[in-house]
Amino acid sequence: MYHTSYFKEKELEIILNFIETHPFAFLTGSFVNGTQVATQAPVLLEKRNGDLLLQTHLKRNTDHHRAFKENPHALVVFTGPNAYVSATWYSDSRMGSTWNYMSVHASGKIREMDTDEMNLFMEKFTSTFEGGDHQSPTVFNNLSHEYRLKKVPAIVGLEIKIDTLNNVFKLSQNKDKASYLNIINELEKRDTNSKKIALEMKKRFNDVFK
Repeated sequence: MYHTSYFKEKELEIILNFIETHPFAFLTGSFVNGTQVATQAPVLLEKRNGDLLLQTHLKRNTDHHRAFKENPHALVVFTGPNAYVSATWYSDSRMGSTWNYMSVHASGKIREMDTDEMNLFMEKFTSTFEGGDHQSPTVFNNLSHEYRLKKVPAIVGLEIKIDTLNNVFKLSQNKDKASYLNIINELEKRDTNSKKIALEMKKRFNDVFK
């Protein structure tokens, strides 16, 4: 991960909002022997007693589940929009092109939830992604008792206390004003991801060139 100061978002609430807006994350870890594992999983952010926690669930007895039993250290990667930026859009094009993107890395130790915690998490998880509609028939507590008894033992709830939180919001903050504005203009002509990057750059214009 880049550790260049002008590519860093410094406001914690903006970083946390990014996590909540992009919940389908890469959950990565490794066995003790170094063999790596990675799973894409939906993740919820939880604030508790001053701590930041990530909650998710995996199928039980997969390689990933077994790896975390051996080695609880985990890295969770949240990614947002990204876009190619051509050097031909710069005031001086005699340099390499690049890629603009947004990413947050959270690391910490995993622990397994107990049954009560798992039930509470699944209720929160399902209602969150059902848009807060607690009456939805697919919200956990509205599923039949028989269905829950059959399905829940096959999954494991996981919680990660965030020890380290890093980010890269690489949005051409190192370019001159004319280049910055032209990059926005060119990105707005392109695909959805490019348009989203352009919008993020517009939001930060005053801060970049204050």
